[in-house]
Amino acid sequence: MEEYAKSIHDPYFQPKTEVSMVTGHSLASRVWVPGPVIVGAGPSGLAAAASLKNQGIPVLILEKTNCIASLWQNKTYDRLCLHLPKQFCQLPFMPFPKDFPTYPSKQQFLAYLEAYAKNFDLNPVFNTTVVKAEYDGGCGLWRVQTKVTEYVCRWLVVATGENAEEVVPKIEGMNEFSGPILHSSSYKSGDCFENMNVLVVGCGNSGMEVCLDLCNYNACPSLVVRDSLHVLPQEMLGRSTFGLSMWLLKWFPVRVVDRLLLLASHFLIGDTNRLGLNRPKLGPLELKNVSGKTPVLDVGTLEKIRSGGIKVYPGIKRLACNTVEFVDGRMEKFEAIILATGYRSNVTTWLKDTNLFSKNDGFPTKPFPEGWKGDCGLYAIGFTKRGLLGTSMDAAKIAEDIACQWNTDTKHFKPLRHLPA
Repeated sequence: MEEYAKSIHDPYFQPKTEVSMVTGHSLASRVWVPGPVIVGAGPSGLAAAASLKNQGIPVLILEKTNCIASLWQNKTYDRLCLHLPKQFCQLPFMPFPKDFPTYPSKQQFLAYLEAYAKNFDLNPVFNTTVVKAEYDGGCGLWRVQTKVTEYVCRWLVVATGENAEEVVPKIEGMNEFSGPILHSSSYKSGDCFENMNVLVVGCGNSGMEVCLDLCNYNACPSLVVRDSLHVLPQEMLGRSTFGLSMWLLKWFPVRVVDRLLLLASHFLIGDTNRLGLNRPKLGPLELKNVSGKTPVLDVGTLEKIRSGGIKVYPGIKRLACNTVEFVDGRMEKFEAIILATGYRSNVTTWLKDTNLFSKNDGFPTKPFPEGWKGDCGLYAIGFTKRGLLGTSMDAAKIAEDIACQWNTDTKHFKPLRHLPA
């Protein structure tokens, strides 16, 4: 303990003991990290790391999988493209290549992220799952535990994001259904569903696009729409709807912009209520600010619904062998079910903190734009419900805040060294 205390307060002290190896689930080593520990190597973790390194601050990124952006690499469908124009999705200090299209594909976005990591020399520690992170008030440091190592640091950046774990709803009769039931994270393309009746549960951007993809592979998809939602055209007046919204908000309040967007949408795509897609009472931007619920940007699904290529149903009451009973009493036969029911945060399963993150949903308790900073050197990035644009905003704030402390207190700490376990 004396050596441990010295190692914390004396930057030039080198402990006598290296690493004591242990067996079982005990820690094999304890490592002092002079800069922040970032948990998660997705776009948020990479953005935070690059912003900190740009300030001259070393970082350690811990990633539970074997690659960066594992959600994009392993859990997205093949036809996925960015829903917003590339200028709203670029990470700090590095724009997308000029020859990329307005809406880069999944493969192009991953290539961009790989180039980003290489450009800023970001080298995450892969296959490293954080099982517990807790602030030690006695020494004023964070203890970040993996299965074999405890990392001790002054700053902890949570970058696991909004989409850490799949949401799989419990539906009566799921065990009785004879066909496959899979989450959209396992869906790649519709080639194995040709000529099959497929029910897609969930009407967000993913659910809408999966239905469209199934149509392109000659499947017969149906869509479960349980709640009201806003569907907007991806582009209006030759500009992206998102970009147009951002421009209008410079001149008009949110409610006025919402009225303009809905008026233009009604002219361009018609009355969605007639298609079984009822609009909420709040406008799309106001609803986004209040609940975080993102409007759907249509890329062709509405036309398939109008033509009958995609059928719309209300919520599910129960499942049977090969039959689905809906809450309105209708019963239809399906051969497969795809759950486009989204994701959730898993922060509260490993972070022992009750102030920054809510126990209910794993999101910051402070509303945007204040949810990026907690107490005792704890930070959050990628929880704004505002996509990659919100991630870049968080990254800049976190880097600036830590840099102020680093430059005055800890810039002379030496690189990683082992502490006695």
